[in-house]
Amino acid sequence: MTATTADGATPAPDTPPQQPRSHWSTGQVLRFFWRTLVGIKDVLVLLFMLLFFGLLFGALAGRPNSAAYVGEGALLLRLNGTVSEQPAPADPLAALSGNLPLREFRRDDIVRALEAAAGDDRVKAVVLDLDRFMGGGQVALGDIAEALDKVRAARKPVLAYATGYSDDAYQLAAHASEVWTEPGGGALIAGPGGNRLYYKGLLDNIGINTHIYRVGTYKSFVEPFTRADQSPEAREATNAYLSVLWSRWQDGVRRARPRANLNPMLTDPAAAIRAAGGDSAEAARQAGLVDRIGSRLDFDRRVAEIVGSDDDARPWDWKRIRLSAYVDAHPIEENGTPIAVIPIVGDIVDGEAPAGTAGGETIATHILDAVADEDVKAIVLRVDSPGGSVLASERIRTALLQAKARRLPIVVSMANVAASGGFWVSTPADRIFAEPDTITGSIGVFAIIPSFERVLGRYGITSDGVATTPLSGQPDLTGGTNAAFDALAQASVDNIYARFTNLVATSRHMPIDRLRSIAEGRVWAGADARQNGLIDGFGGMPEAMAEAARLARIDPTQVYPRYFEDGPDPISELLQKWTDDGSDEAEDARAPAGWLAQSAWARQAWASAMVADLQRMVRGGGVEASCLSCAGFLPPRAPRREDEGLLLRWLGLGA
Repeated sequence: MTATTADGATPAPDTPPQQPRSHWSTGQVLRFFWRTLVGIKDVLVLLFMLLFFGLLFGALAGRPNSAAYVGEGALLLRLNGTVSEQPAPADPLAALSGNLPLREFRRDDIVRALEAAAGDDRVKAVVLDLDRFMGGGQVALGDIAEALDKVRAARKPVLAYATGYSDDAYQLAAHASEVWTEPGGGALIAGPGGNRLYYKGLLDNIGINTHIYRVGTYKSFVEPFTRADQSPEAREATNAYLSVLWSRWQDGVRRARPRANLNPMLTDPAAAIRAAGGDSAEAARQAGLVDRIGSRLDFDRRVAEIVGSDDDARPWDWKRIRLSAYVDAHPIEENGTPIAVIPIVGDIVDGEAPAGTAGGETIATHILDAVADEDVKAIVLRVDSPGGSVLASERIRTALLQAKARRLPIVVSMANVAASGGFWVSTPADRIFAEPDTITGSIGVFAIIPSFERVLGRYGITSDGVATTPLSGQPDLTGGTNAAFDALAQASVDNIYARFTNLVATSRHMPIDRLRSIAEGRVWAGADARQNGLIDGFGGMPEAMAEAARLARIDPTQVYPRYFEDGPDPISELLQKWTDDGSDEAEDARAPAGWLAQSAWARQAWASAMVADLQRMVRGGGVEASCLSCAGFLPPRAPRREDEGLLLRWLGLGA
């Protein structure tokens, strides 16, 4: 019988007393500490990011507004780096580590600033600091030189300074009213030309076979992989266009400085220096290439005499207007009808690419954006490219056909180089303008595929297998290509070349036989390109803009350029401004000073060039419309240390 309580409830059975809660297991403890550490790490990262961007914002916000602080003085063009049609964006990580590439200055910014300075009463003079100037291409520098002449025509002095003047630096300095150099400096002019690298012996020694498919007697891009020296055809073409460039350079300098005696410094500079007692600066002065010899402090005092100083105790500290501030204070005036300007700068590559490289998909998107903009009445392509991928070039051309469908006039303005793929993308144009010293043409295509059966065989590695068709496993990089694949690859290149020449012949209204006689991969200077019908006329961006307006039936004085291009991302832009030389005394160690140092720096680029060439060969396979020799006429890029290490490893000289 079950017992009950007085109220009838059944009593609870006897239960053991409740035990206290057990402690955490070892696994639970470890997980708790791990989550705590991860949480602390996340909080610290967040705090660091907030602190970093807070400091960055504070530093930038604390800097004066560029447009609001443009006062009187001399406009300072401290060109520590290169001039480019489209500067490459700054790498944020490189900026933070201090490992920045060479500074690139936009040609259009410099020209616009100088043209504004000519009519600006606040600008009393222009100072060209070319001590660390590394070049910019003969056509781009010609545009800047013309803008300097406008400043001189406004009766404003232009003073140039450099420890030693190279060809590109002197192309600008010749247009100054006073050219200064350091004691022991001078102007040593080398002229265009020089040797390039040939890899046939290296590839034979390593054991790499190169399978070349090309069309064009003068298509010298592939020669470094098939020869140990320059072919007679390539030498003939190179001599022809270099003679035009060299003649144009000399004519420009002689017009700017008619009293200068160039010949002694060009034909036998060593003798001219010996005649001046071994003093290179004095030899340049005697030849009329420079006007004064003095230190930077002497130069600064001279500028202060002209524009004044803010501090009587520092008479060398002259009133200055920095280029970046002046450019910000003089943006493009958007009055009238916009004409789309689309830069195609650098190698033409497949897919997307940042500014300074012409990504086929990126450029096509910009073109289609311009076509969709109802305000745009014409398109100007500014081409400064040695070419590249055929597929990317065709992607750009196809996008331009949408502009043709909308009946938008298309005008091409060729800069330093517009060759191979750079000409391919120009074929839809209604008019093509170039300068006499523009490098263009190179209408030819090629493909390169390496195979490694010889080098593998040295280590006892062979390949074997079963093929169901002649193309099974082709191209065989370990066993070599077969005759069927070689025939197919060459047929593909032949077909693309036929298409290329037909596109050019149609666009230039030229019989195909005549076009083929000037194609064959031959490179032409603009002066010859106009004679043979590859371009319509001489001129730069102003002429191209005026022609685009005329074709669109608009008053040329009532148009303005609307650029369609990728701008820098906000972080890169902030870092670029942060690392800008706000202090006038800041020197950019990335760009060397002095003629010898700059010459040595330029020669270091051979390592980067060789690595790029060999990597391009190894990647190979795609059909390209590219001009390898034309790349030397683009603004230089800084040599990369990692390329030197990679090159040494390839040559078996490194660890």
